[in-house]
Amino acid sequence: MSDVQYVTKETLAIMKAELQHLKGVERPAASRAIAEAREKGDLKENAEYDAAKEAQGLLEAKIANMEGSMASIRVIDESTIDTSKVSILTKVTLTNLGNKKQVTYKIVSEHEADLKAGKISVTSPIGKGILGKAVGDTAEVQAPAGVLKFKIEEISI
Repeated sequence: MSDVQYVTKETLAIMKAELQHLKGVERPAASRAIAEAREKGDLKENAEYDAAKEAQGLLEAKIANMEGSMASIRVIDESTIDTSKVSILTKVTLTNLGNKKQVTYKIVSEHEADLKAGKISVTSPIGKGILGKAVGDTAEVQAPAGVLKFKIEEISI
């Protein structure tokens, strides 16, 4: 991943804690599982050993993936965000012009996206469609259900 990912300090702290857990707890546990399986005899016919080695490989891939994505992270300070247009970490109230329903979303990075909490990814169809728009603008969003039109009602932090 060479794309820069913008996150808050809190999200970066959560990601660092998860990576530390993987390295400090999960990695030693995987090594112990391999050692225990190795002690059980012939490695050619030892399914437990094969499973432990495969689990270790998946764990190492997950660690490498997290380290790679963390290398491209930039921390955003919410106090420096311009609310004259939609950008990452802004809270946006939209009116769906198709059904006249209003929704409010916070635009966040992929790591922080949680639709139930009202947080959508900046890379989602709606996130991409409203990025850079100002209050009063209309955005056409290409969604799986077709083209949706949204009017930007309010932008805040």
